[in-house]
Amino acid sequence: MASQRSRRVTLPGADELFFRPSGAEPEPDPPPTGRQRTAPEYEDRDEAAERGAARQGGGSRGTAKVRRAPKPSGRQRHDEKITVYVSGAELLALEQTRLSLRAEHGLSADRGRLVREAVAVLLADFEEHGASSMLVRRLTED
Repeated sequence: MASQRSRRVTLPGADELFFRPSGAEPEPDPPPTGRQRTAPEYEDRDEAAERGAARQGGGSRGTAKVRRAPKPSGRQRHDEKITVYVSGAELLALEQTRLSLRAEHGLSADRGRLVREAVAVLLADFEEHGASSMLVRRLTED
């Protein structure tokens, strides 16, 4: 019997697709569009206090750095992964929200982006309000 060549196509693996030669610099993130928020990861305590003082009419103190919640990463390749289990109702609500954003606001975002945005908002609220944050209130309800 004559040997036959395989009819299967050989495709590159993930390692070949995402290979970066050593020493190569990663591509910079694209500049933000009007729809994205740009928030610094760190800001001076003076700047935060001045913003708070402007709202409340008080003064500022100290020059220490304040840790800010990271801004959501948007659509890009991520190095870290977690698995989150949600109920059918939660998944349906997430998908309906995604479709509403597209239909009513012209915004295209996948479910992962929506989750990253929600996490960023929740973390920022926790950073700003601490014990009175929405996260603490919701976790103490259970």
